[in-house]
Amino acid sequence: QVQLVESGGGLVQAGGSLRLSCTASGGYRINAMGWYRQAPGKEREFVAHITSNHLTNYADSVKGRFTISRDTAKNILYLQMNSLKTEDTAVYYCNADSFGTGYYLIDYWGQGTQVTVFS
Repeated sequence: QVQLVESGGGLVQAGGSLRLSCTASGGYRINAMGWYRQAPGKEREFVAHITSNHLTNYADSVKGRFTISRDTAKNILYLQMNSLKTEDTAVYYCNADSFGTGYYLIDYWGQGTQVTVFS
């Protein structure tokens, strides 16, 4: 019902910056969106979240360094990552929830984009 495609990942030196994008499609109105990440051998963890009214919250580990934003008209979600650390290395996943054609909010996930930070 909702398709999410992430882009913008890559290899970056510690202290550098990277901006991730997530394009949503499918024709359904999206409510909140967020970014999650998963490092090899670890469980997926919350990174940042943004509501339809552009209210945001962040994981403590990225607060002050990452900024989540969205272009509602274009259905694009962004994650600006500054002052990157090696521990930020992970596959970053875009998340969105939508009622679709039903009565319940359903979570949708993108395929992920790799971010690798090296020292």
